[in-house]
Amino acid sequence: MTRFAQLVIGPAGSGKSTYCYNLQQHCESIGRSINIINLDPAAEHFEYTVAADIRELISLEDVMDELNLGPNGGLVYCMEYLEENLDDWLAEQLEGYADDDYVVFDCPGQIELYSHIPVLRTFVDQLRRWDFNVCAVYMLDSQFVSDVTKYISGCLASLSAMVQLELPHINVLTKMDLMPNKREVEKFLDPDARLLLSDLNQQMAPRYTKLNRALAELVDDYSMVNFLPLDVRDEDSIQYVLSHIDNAIQFGENADVKIKDHDPDFAEEDGNGNGDVDMF
Repeated sequence: MTRFAQLVIGPAGSGKSTYCYNLQQHCESIGRSINIINLDPAAEHFEYTVAADIRELISLEDVMDELNLGPNGGLVYCMEYLEENLDDWLAEQLEGYADDDYVVFDCPGQIELYSHIPVLRTFVDQLRRWDFNVCAVYMLDSQFVSDVTKYISGCLASLSAMVQLELPHINVLTKMDLMPNKREVEKFLDPDARLLLSDLNQQMAPRYTKLNRALAELVDDYSMVNFLPLDVRDEDSIQYVLSHIDNAIQFGENADVKIKDHDPDFAEEDGNGNGDVDMF
């Protein structure tokens, strides 16, 4: 029995819960069922319908009150408590899901959970043992990449999560609907190392030239660090991102999945299935 899951990760405020809500709305409109599970013990409310909620197991507010911990320490404690209860609480939440069921995990935004604390890696390994095909969906606010230095920082954080989790990995630039000039971010969707290096050298002192070259080459070497733009107001944009995720986890390989036809100018696919996107 194969089941499928998205692990929606990324910095706080990057639009993870908004993505989950709009994904749920989109799937309902095309007659497709998904189940969204909240893994953020600090969450207060949701627009989407919650299939399961970690706060039924443990909440950040209770941990901070009872253990006198701050927000960051309390969140780590909550996630480690979840790690200890995967075989009990999470197994019970997933018990009724059948073959081809699709689960979306809305994760907290503390970057340590994806970079060097092993909690989510343990979580992913357990899902795999339960025969889930899992894809990490890394959200980055498009306004965060307004210049090349911020973009490099976002790429390195994404790459850190990619290396830590060792999952099929889709990077998404969120909040494209809020960008005043969407063309400004096009060069960051599938970056050219030479352009990155040139921009970095223009903005930073000459003594950082070697460091800039190393960073640009690192992003270029890991050519997987490219981004899909997401405008949640646009059904085609949501479907485009979803189709990439479905392909990464082989969802629907044994069934006919009905998706909307896209404008041929919407994306030009290369031989590896990566799109050079021009959707603006």
